[in-house]
Amino acid sequence: MKVLSTFVEAHIFRVKNEKVEYLILRRDENEAFPNLWQMVTGRCDENEKGFETAIRELKEETSLNPINLWVVPIVNSFYSEKSDTIFLIPVFLFRCNENDEVILSSEHSEYEWCSFEVARSRFAWSGQRESITLVNEFLTKKNSALNFIEILL
Repeated sequence: MKVLSTFVEAHIFRVKNEKVEYLILRRDENEAFPNLWQMVTGRCDENEKGFETAIRELKEETSLNPINLWVVPIVNSFYSEKSDTIFLIPVFLFRCNENDEVILSSEHSEYEWCSFEVARSRFAWSGQRESITLVNEFLTKKNSALNFIEILL
């Protein structure tokens, strides 16, 4: 069995009317995992750093330009029986401007800016629900002990 890290996940948020809103994307019916709600996800290109992949995928999937980028202190994972591989997935967090327009790629059929509760309830995998819970605590709890590492853009 192999262990690889060739995928990334990224939560996207904005602050609108003093409220945190999360961007969730619905996978197109012609994609793997059709109609599933998710955050930005993607596979690393050769010699590309994880955070570089996250930036590229954000732009490819949504056309958004981030203001800030943080590393979320969690690594998601999944097992592929086809390749007998465990994949480790670093998670990132982007802040975008509140009025930027989302333009979806063909990978997704719709998007929604929503509350933490709605986003969390729509994610299928426990790791994604756990990571957005950490993100929400980081963004909304003034006494949180969490301290995300910021990557300067």
